[in-house]
Amino acid sequence: MLRAHTVEEVRAAEAALMATVPEGTLMQRAAYGLANAVLDLLGGGYGRRVLLLVGPGHNGGDALYAGAVLARRGALVEAWLLSTTVHEAGLAALRTAGGRVGTPRAAVRFDVVVDGIVGIGGRPGLRDGAVEALAAAAGIPVVAVDTPSGVDVDSGATPGEHVEADLTVTFGTHKACHLLDPAALACGAVDLVDIGLDPFLPPAAIEALQPEDVAAMLSLPDPDGHKYTRGVVGIRAGSDAYPGAGLLSVAGAACGLAGMVRYDGDESVLDLVRAAHPEVVGPGRVQAWVVGSGSAAAAEPALRDALADDVPVVVDADALAFADLARGRDAVLTPHAGELSRMLGVDREEIEAEPLAHARAAADRYDAVVLLKGRHTVVARPGGRVRVTTTGTPWLATAGAGDVLGGLVGALLATGLDPFDAASVGSWLHGAAATLASQDGPIVAGDVAAALPDLIASLTAP
Repeated sequence: MLRAHTVEEVRAAEAALMATVPEGTLMQRAAYGLANAVLDLLGGGYGRRVLLLVGPGHNGGDALYAGAVLARRGALVEAWLLSTTVHEAGLAALRTAGGRVGTPRAAVRFDVVVDGIVGIGGRPGLRDGAVEALAAAAGIPVVAVDTPSGVDVDSGATPGEHVEADLTVTFGTHKACHLLDPAALACGAVDLVDIGLDPFLPPAAIEALQPEDVAAMLSLPDPDGHKYTRGVVGIRAGSDAYPGAGLLSVAGAACGLAGMVRYDGDESVLDLVRAAHPEVVGPGRVQAWVVGSGSAAAAEPALRDALADDVPVVVDADALAFADLARGRDAVLTPHAGELSRMLGVDREEIEAEPLAHARAAADRYDAVVLLKGRHTVVARPGGRVRVTTTGTPWLATAGAGDVLGGLVGALLATGLDPFDAASVGSWLHGAAATLASQDGPIVAGDVAAALPDLIASLTAP
């Protein structure tokens, strides 16, 4: 499990660790990890030109000490000091190793820029001098020290000017901004350097599932199991106006995880379902319901009927207008930013600027698990615990993909996963299946559903 900690938690862990090691140990560990990452990016050090953008404090110190390591490896290292204060020991180490101090200028020629402007304790946004220095170095690959300068580390927001990195080298643990958009977009690839913090870190409220976590949560058939013991999922989705929504919801549910799929929706969709999925049967008892996608006017009665069965429910699309009915139930609400804006009464732009805060607010307001769809989907449960999905491809932004996701989450609920696990595992599988199907090319929603069995087989293979 990948875990992300808050600035406060990281600071406390650093203080505890520093009490057990010689002074300066953490900075040296960070600097060597940073330097090695830069060397890997450049394919070596000799003759490479490295620019350090150096702010005050320990973040600038990390950059300066890393610059010293790079200089000793044959790189030509220049530091631009963007503050009247600087980490003096780090600057001395850089100069001793042959690095130099320069001044911001246009048309500079460097192979990489190291962003050591603002550390994790800094406020979001950048001062004018930093913005001007970045502009002078525009077009050069950027490696951020710990986090891209200017982002809000704990919320993932980017309310002001900030660095756009190609690689972020972070220390000890991930931070929220490495996982949560829009800041995650500014991080580029993220490289975690172990500096010994693990024993001192508390449990994290923000996580990201990894393949081994997903594999461990999937329910495999018992040798003596049958279709009913494996779980039955019911679909109430689609309508005469939107038949494809019902068909795609069924496709997601019929990935093979549950033992049976029942379709209990609009008659106009039934023939399409039978033609595409002859294994799907009609109404009956289920262990979970998926309600709302393309349901139009039938969404409210369909949700009321599903809740009356007192089984877990996926509340999707049209049914989200009646999410209050599911308050406090075993439910997964699956809005995108536009739908959540209507549910919370805030602008869509606010949702997209701080998805973490709004997903948590919605989970508490509705007392249910909220799956906020996006490039990095946020799954929040009441009380603040969150999982962020980092699988997927831009090609997944295609009509009907959310219908497949709803059906998949419903199947996982039917196998016995709780709503938080079902939503986060389903979102992970959905993104990974899209990547598998895409192969860096365009896909449609049905391709995602079709890729699920092969993906699941690869995860569960002995």
